[in-house]
Amino acid sequence: MLMRTDPFRELDRLTQQLLGTNGTWSRPSAMPLDAYREGDEYVVALDIPGVTPEAIDVDVERNMLTVRAERRPAVNSDDVQMELSERPLGAFSRQVMLADTLDTDHIRADYEAGVLTLRIPIAERAKPHKIEIGGGATHREIRA
Repeated sequence: MLMRTDPFRELDRLTQQLLGTNGTWSRPSAMPLDAYREGDEYVVALDIPGVTPEAIDVDVERNMLTVRAERRPAVNSDDVQMELSERPLGAFSRQVMLADTLDTDHIRADYEAGVLTLRIPIAERAKPHKIEIGGGATHREIRA
């Protein structure tokens, strides 16, 4: 049997249960994320531990990136009596608006150690490029 030794943690757990902070499909919980640029791509890393890759859904519509996941109870047996349950269960969702300068057709997704990592390349049209300059009589209009 596990002993509960922190009364404040127990109070937080009870508050979450009473307020219904476990996510549902109609009202999912948010998942924490980090977003940063690494070279020629943006990286979005989301924490969703305890979720199987099959329970994760990633999609992009226009420039809205949506990640959904569901964590179900690990134990689903009638002969098991739960002593302590602190890990959040239910539905999780996060939406991120992506810039027009990103190539949403080539997003790569990896899931390892409870972290979903999305790598979004910068679109070729958004990368800096050189413009050739004509000289004198051969002047021509340059459009970038």
